[in-house]
Amino acid sequence: MADNSDLQQSQPIKINTTDEISRGRYSNMILASHSTDEFMLDWILNSPNGSHLVARIILSPANLKRTIETLKVSLEQYEKKFGVVKIIEQDSQKVH
Repeated sequence: MADNSDLQQSQPIKINTTDEISRGRYSNMILASHSTDEFMLDWILNSPNGSHLVARIILSPANLKRTIETLKVSLEQYEKKFGVVKIIEQDSQKVH
């Protein structure tokens, strides 16, 4: 008999969204802050016209931890397929 985690992973999730949301947003900077109850992630677009908030996601500490683990696994899969991601020095990321 499968446990609940096996059952949840095998069932596809139907996600309803609008066209605007499904197009996504581009962000090249993130700001993170937290309180005792939640983490707030501000996704920023740093452009020649200034910095603009493109999305704010608020997560519980447990959900943030699950998110970090999911991102780690996804990055490992990406690097196995496409090679190691190189981190660019911050000075090289300035908008010209």
